[in-house]
Amino acid sequence: MRYTISGLHVFGAGLLCAASASAQVTTTSTTQGDAARQATTAAPAGTTASTTLPTVNVTGTTPALSDLPPVYAGGQVARGGSLGLLGNRDYMDTPFSVTSITSQTMQDMQARSVSDVVRNDPSVRVIWPGVSYGSQFAIRGFPVQGQDIAVNGVYGIVPPQLTGGLDMMERVEILHGPSALLNGMAPSGAVGGTVNLVTKRATDTPITRLTTSYWSDSQFGTSVDVGRRFGEDNKIGIRLNGSYRDGDTSVDDQRQRVGFGSLGLDFRSSTVRLSADLGYQRLHVDNPTRPIYTDNANFKIPNAPKGSDSLGQPWYYAKSEDTFGMVHGEVDLTPRLTAYATAGGRKNDFLGLYNFLYIRNNAGDVRGNQYYQPTYSDTKTALGGLTGKLDTGPIKHTLNLSASTLETEAGVLAPVISTFTGNLYDLPSLDKPSLSGRASDAPKTSKTKLASYAFADTMSALEDRVQLTAGIRRQVVEVDNYSAVTGALTTSYSQSAYTPAFGLVVKPWQTVSLYANYIQALAQGPTAPAGSSNVGTIFAPVKSKQYEVGAKLDLGNVGGTLSYFEIKQPNGFTDTTTGLFGLDGEQRNRGVELSAFGEVTRGVRVLGGVTFLDGKLTKTAGGATDGNKAVGVPDTQLNLGLEYDLPWVPGLTVTGRYIYTSSQYYNVQNTQKIPSWNTFDIGARYTTKIQGKQVVFRASVENLFNKDYWAAASTNYGLARGVPRTYMLSASIDF
Repeated sequence: MRYTISGLHVFGAGLLCAASASAQVTTTSTTQGDAARQATTAAPAGTTASTTLPTVNVTGTTPALSDLPPVYAGGQVARGGSLGLLGNRDYMDTPFSVTSITSQTMQDMQARSVSDVVRNDPSVRVIWPGVSYGSQFAIRGFPVQGQDIAVNGVYGIVPPQLTGGLDMMERVEILHGPSALLNGMAPSGAVGGTVNLVTKRATDTPITRLTTSYWSDSQFGTSVDVGRRFGEDNKIGIRLNGSYRDGDTSVDDQRQRVGFGSLGLDFRSSTVRLSADLGYQRLHVDNPTRPIYTDNANFKIPNAPKGSDSLGQPWYYAKSEDTFGMVHGEVDLTPRLTAYATAGGRKNDFLGLYNFLYIRNNAGDVRGNQYYQPTYSDTKTALGGLTGKLDTGPIKHTLNLSASTLETEAGVLAPVISTFTGNLYDLPSLDKPSLSGRASDAPKTSKTKLASYAFADTMSALEDRVQLTAGIRRQVVEVDNYSAVTGALTTSYSQSAYTPAFGLVVKPWQTVSLYANYIQALAQGPTAPAGSSNVGTIFAPVKSKQYEVGAKLDLGNVGGTLSYFEIKQPNGFTDTTTGLFGLDGEQRNRGVELSAFGEVTRGVRVLGGVTFLDGKLTKTAGGATDGNKAVGVPDTQLNLGLEYDLPWVPGLTVTGRYIYTSSQYYNVQNTQKIPSWNTFDIGARYTTKIQGKQVVFRASVENLFNKDYWAAASTNYGLARGVPRTYMLSASIDF
C-alpha cells in the first residue's frame, strides 16, 4: 500500500507540472475552466487594413467531477452516467452502454426497490423473488448480487437487503458489461454489468414533498423529502429523506415493515466540493418469499405455483438493520487538475428463519430444510485519485489516476434445524421449532480485502469527434476464511492481476456516435451458495473478457443505442447429484442490444428495447456439456414502456409496460427449463394544483392479468417466481 501511495504522489507531481506547463504555453485551449481566453479576427482577404476586436474575457469554473449529466427529453433517463475512474460522461461520448434512470421515473412507477427500477432495462432480469427482502439480477445473462451495487461509484456502502433506500437516490445507473477498470472489482465479482446509485443533493429551488402510498393487499407508507440550500451563493446544502411502510403484501401471510432515513450534506465553492451521506434502514419481513431449487435433473420442472402463495410458514421471518455513510471531497488544485477522495462504510446485521425447498419430481413433491441464519457484515472503503487535462499538439488528454481499498468482515451461520416433506401446491403447516440455545449472532467466518490502483488516458482529437481511452488496473484480492466453531483460520487466499481496457468513440455526424470497447474483469471466485453441500466455499479469482461494438443516436428528443457484445467467463454450477458447487468450464454470452428513449412526439414518451442473447457453455470438463445453453440466459428479453399525456385532460398521463422473456434452461445438462413469460403493467397519474400546491396522484397495476410464472432460473438462486398482481396508489404534495 505504501508503494501505491508513493506512486500516486509521484504521478500527481508530474501531472501538476505538465498541467501547469500546458496552461502557460497553450493559448488556444478551449478547455472549460481556463481562466481567460482571447479571440481575434483577421481582416477579409484582399483588404489593406485589419480590424482587431476588443479582448473578450471568458470566465468559468472547473466542472465538478460529481456534476450529474442532464436529464434527457421526456425526463425518464439522463444523458449519461458515471464511468467510475473516467468520471461522468454523456452517453454519446461513452464507449460503453449505460442506462441512467431518473428519480422522476422511480416516483412515477412507485418503485420500492432497485429490482423495481431495473424493469425498465431490457438487458436486465430480476433473479430473486420479486416480493422479498433483497435485489439480485442478471445483466447480459450474468448474475449480479446485491453486494455489487455501488453508491456514488463506491462499493461496500449499500445495505445488502436494500428495500427502502430509493428515497435518497437521484439516479439508478446501469452499466452493461464488465467494469473492473472503471470501478474496481465488484465484491461478488459481477461480470455482466453493475448498478450504481447516485444520492440526492439539495437543489437551488427548495423542496418539501410529502408522499402517502398504498400497495396491495394492505401496506401503507409515508415518505418525506426536504431540501434546502443556505449561505452565500447557496454554498451549503441539506437533503433529508425519510420513509416508513408497514402492512400485508400481495403474498399470503406476508407482512413487510421498513423504516428508512438519510441525510445528505454538501458544500460547494469555486474550487472545493464536499459532501456527506448518512443512512439507516431497519427491515422486518414476516414469511419472506424465497427461491426454490430442484433435487435432481431427471424430471420436467412443474408449473409455477400461484404468485400469491407464500410457500412458507407464518412464523418465518427475515430482519436486518443497517447503518451506512460516506464522505467525499474534490479540490481543484489548478484549473486543469482536480484531486478527490471518498471514504465510507456500512454495518449490517441480519437474522433469518426460513426454508429452502427442493422440488423432487414433476408432480411438485418437495423436501424442505428449515434454516436459522444469523449473519453480519462490516465494511470499510476508501478511494482517492487525480483527474487532469493536458494538451499535446492537436491531441487533448484527460488523465485519471486512482487507488482504492475495500475491506469486509463477515460472519454467517446456517444450520439446518429441521426437515419436512410436502407438495409445492399444498405445503404442510408446521410447528415452530425451538430456538433455545441457538446463537442469534454469527461469529467471524471471512475477511476480504480488495485493493487496486488504476490509470487511464482519454485522448481526443478533431473537436472530440475521435476519442480513444486506454487504461489498466492492478487488483489485489485477499480472502481469509475462519471456522465458525473454533474461530481458527481455515483457508487463506492472496492474488493479484492486471486488467486492461480500451474504448473508442468516433462521431461521423453530430447525431451519431460509433463505439467499441475491450475490457476485462478479475472477479473474485464465486462462493458456494446456500443449499449446496459446500456452502460458503470461496473459489479462486477468475478473469472475464468482453468485446463490444455499437452505435448511438441522439436526435435531441429521441435517442437510442445498438450494440453487439461477447463476454466469456468461467462457469459455475451446483452438481445435482453431489450437491457440490464448482467451476466446470466457460460460459460465453453473445448478444445484441437495442434500446430507445425520449419523447417521440409532444406528450408521448418511450423507454425500452430488446436484447437477444446466445449463452453457450464451452470448454467444459471432458466436453460433457460443450455447446449447451447457459443456465438462466433467455434468447430474447423485451421491455417496452410508454407514456401518453392525454391532450383533452390537462395533467393526466396514462402509462403501460410490456415485458417478455423467452424460455430459460435451469441446469447445464439442458434437461430442465422454464417456459417463456410475459406481463403487462398499466397506470395513470394526474398532476394538478390544490390551494396553490402541486399535487400528483398515481395509480398502477403490476402484472395486470395476475399471471403465475417462473420469472428466472439461475445457478446461485434456483427458481424465482414472478410478482403477483399488485395494486399501487400514491399522492404527493409539494409545499
